[in-house]
Amino acid sequence: MIKLVALGLVLFLTITLTMSLFQNRTIFPTHLVGRAGPLPAGTQRLSVDTPDGYRLQGVHVPPSPRASESGLLVLGFAGNAWNSADVATYLSQIYPEADVVAFHYRGYVPSTGSASAEALLADAPLVLDAAVQRVRPQRTVAVGFSIGSAVAASLARRSDVDGLILVTPFDSLKAVAQGHYPWLPVGVFFREEMNSAESLKGTDMPVALIAGARDTLIPPARTEALRRKVPNLVFDRTIAGVGHNDIYERPQFRQAMREAIAALKR
Repeated sequence: MIKLVALGLVLFLTITLTMSLFQNRTIFPTHLVGRAGPLPAGTQRLSVDTPDGYRLQGVHVPPSPRASESGLLVLGFAGNAWNSADVATYLSQIYPEADVVAFHYRGYVPSTGSASAEALLADAPLVLDAAVQRVRPQRTVAVGFSIGSAVAASLARRSDVDGLILVTPFDSLKAVAQGHYPWLPVGVFFREEMNSAESLKGTDMPVALIAGARDTLIPPARTEALRRKVPNLVFDRTIAGVGHNDIYERPQFRQAMREAIAALKR
């Protein structure tokens, strides 16, 4: 019995140590991000240098020539395994009237450096400044997908942001991890916290939430925990029958995105 307990303890400690050591690679799987697809005509490359010597690369997709002038800037923040150039393309399809800007996170090719929660949150104001300086918009909306929802939420206190659209969002990344591994002391070794609820606390930033009813990566409980803490929730849509990744394929999602940006304007 003592040997079994000892073996179980060793196994538990080994798993805990392994998850601690490989935590960053799991949360930020830069090696899984595919090459970007074709970019829309007129897309321009952007770059911004960080104070600690790294360079972030991004793209700017101008409004469709067929769209009426809107003065809208949509700043996109990708999920952790989504190429940010593809995010810009996707958002430009939903909002053809807008200038769309998205940057590759630090550590995601072609941006330099190493990805971490601290780095992504620190870089968000830099890419916002670069985008606003580039476009000179009348109105700016930050759109964050999955882990990018926490990056977008971190801009909630910026006066030059007019609203947030958070897709498949969560209150706390540590809480998400703890929910997936309830038998591990996640709080002891979790280093990559991103807390959207804390970012939004005490702000009057208009926020739109869009989630999938069958999301298993970001469980509905974590979105609900965020929902309860959003001070100014102007749009809330949960799309039935979809999960974390297939939500983007549904026409109901694109319709919700259009309704969300209209709600932020009101």
